[in-house]
Amino acid sequence: MPWVVPSASGTRQMHILLIGAGGHGRAVLETLRDAGWPPPAGVLDDNPASAGLSGIPLLGPLAAAEALRQQGLEAAHVALGDNLRRQALGEWLASLGYALPVIRHPSAVVAGSARIGDGSVLLPRVVVGAAAEVGRHAILNTGCIVEHDSRLEDAVHIAPGAVLGGGVRIGATALVGLGAALKPGVAVGARAVVGVGAAVISDVAPGLCVGGTPAVPLR
Repeated sequence: MPWVVPSASGTRQMHILLIGAGGHGRAVLETLRDAGWPPPAGVLDDNPASAGLSGIPLLGPLAAAEALRQQGLEAAHVALGDNLRRQALGEWLASLGYALPVIRHPSAVVAGSARIGDGSVLLPRVVVGAAAEVGRHAILNTGCIVEHDSRLEDAVHIAPGAVLGGGVRIGATALVGLGAALKPGVAVGARAVVGVGAAVISDVAPGLCVGGTPAVPLR
């Protein structure tokens, strides 16, 4: 199987290996197709009952990634919603020598001064503002907005419809839930969880789960 194909511009486009055949894997696969990527080389999943992803080969469990790299497969993406596991597997793949390209839906709007880290994915209608910085292995989910000068550390997940005002800071592996709104300048600590529809008007400590309007700590 050819892992690399030429593009019209003469640059190389890589057949990417996907990790994870669940719901997020399906979303990433559709994004790749919409963005005109070559068909993925396949998907790996540790679930023995997994049916894989439609239209691409199921190549076995995650441990097969090492052999596939030795066979010449060059790029991979971890399509898992679990932030900690996505980060750990992404760094493991990088240690094997895989490239971890950014996957961006063509409807996403990203400012020229914004920076997106390796292994991150931008799903449909995402907006990333001027001078925003997004770390490695992040999920910017459908329709979320990351405004100017915001800083997102590694392996965060900004859920569909969430809005981050200018200068917001999000710590590593934090989750901002569906439809949440964060006041400009607030900070959300590492591993924290912002609940669905929460209105965050003050800083959230690391590891804390908050929800409501305005957001308060939850059990």
